[in-house]
Amino acid sequence: MEMEILKESLMQKEKFRTTANKLLNNCFIIKKKEDTRNDYIFIVQNKNLFTEYFDLLGYSIEINEMQGVVALTSRQGTGRLRLRKIESIILLILRLLYIEKRKQLSLNEDVVVLTDEIHQEYNMLKIEAKANLDKTTLRDTVRLFKRYNIVANIDSDVTLSDARLRIYPAVLFAVPTDNLSSMYEVILEKLHKYVTGGEQSDDEETVQD
Repeated sequence: MEMEILKESLMQKEKFRTTANKLLNNCFIIKKKEDTRNDYIFIVQNKNLFTEYFDLLGYSIEINEMQGVVALTSRQGTGRLRLRKIESIILLILRLLYIEKRKQLSLNEDVVVLTDEIHQEYNMLKIEAKANLDKTTLRDTVRLFKRYNIVANIDSDVTLSDARLRIYPAVLFAVPTDNLSSMYEVILEKLHKYVTGGEQSDDEETVQD
């Protein structure tokens, strides 16, 4: 078994343990994120080891080297984080903004958006039940997505209109589709359903809890 190699080095064993726990707790490991870059490299270098380990736990591990993302999903559909409707809408908006801005940038450049851009996209939806995106909801949602390595706030107060948010490519894997074009259409369709009340009040996304 691949895991036999862990017996040869206590340091490797400890590194595997901490990295595996990070992946379980955060769902996504990002190459471009400073505090997970070494974890990403370690997983890529030991792909078979991690695949074998998580397979025993009932998880599938996906390594997308083009996007620089390691994603963990449960094959049983368990361990998913249930998002409130407003959180699902913000997630979809973030993905939409990521896709639009990514087209204008190289893969080496970070995707950065302003809080005001999130508000603009939200206001365009004209949601009668919640016309405005309040500061508390935005702050709490950013904190939640930050935990899963989907976003990171560059400025401390994310509620300011000119506050900057870095969106990581993990946002593309929260609800995976085959390619960016189809994802764009899926996002628009989902947003339309939310606006017209065609979705339930809660929605499950493939973010591990």
